[in-house]
Amino acid sequence: MEQELVLLSPEKTILTYRLAGLGARVFAHVIDVLIILVAEYVAVVTAGILSVTSIAFLAIPLWAIFAVSFIFLYFILLESFWNGQTIGKKAVGIRARMADGTAITSLAAIGRNLLRVADFLPGMYFVGLLAMFTTPRSQRLGDLVANTVVTYERRALPVFTPAPHSAGIHPLEYMVGELRGMTLDEYNALRRYCDRFPELASTAQVRLTADVWLPIAEKRKVPMAPNIHPIYLAEAVVMKYGREHGLL
Repeated sequence: MEQELVLLSPEKTILTYRLAGLGARVFAHVIDVLIILVAEYVAVVTAGILSVTSIAFLAIPLWAIFAVSFIFLYFILLESFWNGQTIGKKAVGIRARMADGTAITSLAAIGRNLLRVADFLPGMYFVGLLAMFTTPRSQRLGDLVANTVVTYERRALPVFTPAPHSAGIHPLEYMVGELRGMTLDEYNALRRYCDRFPELASTAQVRLTADVWLPIAEKRKVPMAPNIHPIYLAEAVVMKYGREHGLL
């Protein structure tokens, strides 16, 4: 099994993700299963209460539907809307992502989790564990079909905190000027640069800044400031252009 997933980004920068080990994935799954069992227990108690009411005839069918569907919905909904993480994955520091390094899609989350049934056969996740041991990227059947992998979270320790660039007005927008002539392609490149910057190694950050940010800044006449990190100015450009063109 490979220990790292190595990818070439659209910006021609090499990205590496450390593949999650079996122990981390099992521990995360145990946490998730315990949460599911607690929810199922609450459902059983609720069904018991309902069984002595006027809707007693619905109690058992409703519990049965919930008991089966919640197992799948728990993983599908959390991975879809929490960027590839469940509570267990979050606690352990791992996440599911597409095999190309991008965020997991809802369709992929559905596929990889519906196939947990196949991974479980003939019992105790035998097929899933066998697949993880024999595939280069430690993928179970669900991962192979959905084209996903599970990686450790990057725990970089940057000397700055990247500013948000999804809403509002960036405090440095006054420095970036009017951005006349800036293209949508330049905006998309800068946005990817800002999104990926915190996860990159320091050498990749420097290289990506030189390859992506500096040429655009020079072309659009964005002034450099020695006491301001380039990522802040890049995010100011992204926020200003995005807001002015209805992209945020």
